[in-house]
Amino acid sequence: MTMSAGWYLRRLSRMGPREVGGRAGDAVRRRRWRAAPPDCPDVTGARFTASLPAGTLAEVPPDAVKRLTAEADRLMDGHAEFFGVERDDLADPDWSYDPKTGRRAPQVYAFDVPYRDEEAVGDIKQIWEPSRHQYLTVLAAAYAVTGDERYAERVAAHLRSWWAANPPLRGVHWTSGIELGIRLLSWVWIRRLLDGWPGAAGLFEDDPVARRQIWHHQRWLAAFPSRGSSANNHVIAETAGQFAAACAFGWFPSSARWRTDALRSLERQLRANTFGSGLNRELATEYHGLVLELGLAAVAEADAAGVPVPASVRLVLLRMTDALAAVVDNRLRPPRQGDADDGHGLVVDGTGTDRWASLLATGDVLFGRLAWWPAVTGTDVRTPLLAALVRPYPGSGAAPAVSRPASRPDRFADAGMTILRGPEEIWCRCDGGPHGFLSIAAHAHADALSVEVRHDGVDVLADPGTYCYHGQPAWRRYFRSTLGHSTLQLDGADQSVSGGPFLWTRQARSRVLAADPSGDGVARWSAEHDGYQRTVHRRRVELTPASRELRIVDEVRGTGRAARLAFHLGPAITAELAGNRAVLTWTGDGEDRSAVLDLPGGLSWRAHRGESDPPLGWYSAGFGRKEPATTLVGTGFADGTAEFTTVLRFHG
Repeated sequence: MTMSAGWYLRRLSRMGPREVGGRAGDAVRRRRWRAAPPDCPDVTGARFTASLPAGTLAEVPPDAVKRLTAEADRLMDGHAEFFGVERDDLADPDWSYDPKTGRRAPQVYAFDVPYRDEEAVGDIKQIWEPSRHQYLTVLAAAYAVTGDERYAERVAAHLRSWWAANPPLRGVHWTSGIELGIRLLSWVWIRRLLDGWPGAAGLFEDDPVARRQIWHHQRWLAAFPSRGSSANNHVIAETAGQFAAACAFGWFPSSARWRTDALRSLERQLRANTFGSGLNRELATEYHGLVLELGLAAVAEADAAGVPVPASVRLVLLRMTDALAAVVDNRLRPPRQGDADDGHGLVVDGTGTDRWASLLATGDVLFGRLAWWPAVTGTDVRTPLLAALVRPYPGSGAAPAVSRPASRPDRFADAGMTILRGPEEIWCRCDGGPHGFLSIAAHAHADALSVEVRHDGVDVLADPGTYCYHGQPAWRRYFRSTLGHSTLQLDGADQSVSGGPFLWTRQARSRVLAADPSGDGVARWSAEHDGYQRTVHRRRVELTPASRELRIVDEVRGTGRAARLAFHLGPAITAELAGNRAVLTWTGDGEDRSAVLDLPGGLSWRAHRGESDPPLGWYSAGFGRKEPATTLVGTGFADGTAEFTTVLRFHG
């Protein structure tokens, strides 16, 4: 996908003067570096001292070790899966190759690489992901817990291969700050986990090639921070990686300054990216997880290096952890809201480790669990490693002495999220919050007033997910569209106006009118948005626990419009539609389950499944993966006083 002149003008219109000035300075610096790239200073006596405390590895649970080594052995055989594409070439990878398209990114000056153009480069996510080196942290962790030097030797061979193939400022891996930041964090942990291997020092601090790579990564991040309208999760990854490297690899004349500047930025950006309630401002749940992982890793690095961290950093991470504990369903699954690209901050676990359970387990150790937190029964490798580095703090456990919720929150007013809960683990998320974060709302979807409903962790009314970012514009438009969510579309238009795959030029404004998630016998929520000019869409949701009934009422006020009301079912749901009634069946925990969905009679209903032209009836469980799922769409006309009532009844 190449970006048109119109896109650049729209993108420029979302920037303020300070951001424009900063980007102009970046352009000048890029031209200067082409002619005269910065030089890494010579250093002597470099040492790595940020080791794990003695006895840490013995705390890793045996079943977590088993999952880790199984994953490591698969990697040793050259097998891995990235975004739905199975790789069998990881024994000796080509770092610029995209197996999905068969294309290779050009090895030219980094800022000349057209990384958004799939025709020229390939699928950039497929190329970038292995070079985050998180599969190497898995191999390094496997060495740490087993002592098997095969894992360490493979890590060393791949790092040396990568450094040789990607000299500073050459090629696609020097184009995006988030990639450099996460890669630096991976290198810090690789060095830590290989600490008992005789070749560790020779691979890192005693190798001038490694030192040069580490220095150039940090110099790049100091020169080209994500700015203004782009200061979202990317800037957190950049500053966390910069800070971690400046702590653990503090060998350079600029290390102290980089460490200070990165920590200052991290503290400011964590606050800016997080609501007071603890939810991430991008309103994209996977980025909540990414930012939390990065923040926890940064704090662990600070403590390992003895660098004081502002109390506000720990407070934000505490609130993010409590918010995560509050919004998950009974299976520890959080909302599927906004963009999701399977991005992780630190990976040391094998396949089958639950990401959200792992974060809550870490939060329990670092901050202390509250009485209302859900139980976490799974195990992981990462929690004992992080816990070993974080020092105890005043207050309860490792947490600062702050006020925390006495009972489980179900309304997050600043984020516009309300969770309704009922018997038999009925879980319903109602969306009445801001469209997204910052002026471009890069990772937002046009999903105002959408609902997401689960029964015992099974998606019944589902958020379809994300699927892709670059290279497939029709699919990108669909998965972030209004029709691609369980809400009302008018006149075939999205509620918010897209200006590009990560750009919204007009954003719908939502307003929660009432929220009483623990009402007397009935949990209620209502909200409205102004995305359809001269017409207001208002939605009421009522959950009656006694009857296991969810009622959704959509009102249209203003100018009459053609209407399409969509309800996306999860991939496990089978639907039999007859007229305006759908019988839903699925299997949960080996038992047959069912529900009836009574749809508004004023609309003409049709089931769609796995359609591609145009896309409709799909579910993406993870980035790069999609599968057919049933979407029920009612079409008709909504006059200025229209009201559509939908009732979902779960059977006992």
